[in-house]
Amino acid sequence: MGIEFLEITPEHSVATMPAEGNTQPFGVVHGGAYVVLAESLGSSAATVFAGPGKVGMGIEVNASHTGSVSSGTVTGVCTAIKLGRTLTVHEVAISDEKGRRLSTVRITNIIREV
Repeated sequence: MGIEFLEITPEHSVATMPAEGNTQPFGVVHGGAYVVLAESLGSSAATVFAGPGKVGMGIEVNASHTGSVSSGTVTGVCTAIKLGRTLTVHEVAISDEKGRRLSTVRITNIIREV
């Protein structure tokens, strides 16, 4: 997938992913690739929040794809909506290099002991 994490905290995380290699047969980034980027960000942020000996595991993902690109880099910005004792909810806004929103993803993670 070529995902590169630039920042990772429970409240705010950022990662990039190249369009190239993550496209569907029509040549644009596959919606599933947006979801992989978002779930990677949300689950990682939840795991950082959970702390030692615990992990955030995705239990629900919702995605609305509103744009497409066929080249360049997409960026996911993950923002915490709720950081609770057993559940976290994050929103991930995915945009292109021009700042156009391509996808909005919400992920809920359950906190479990490893």
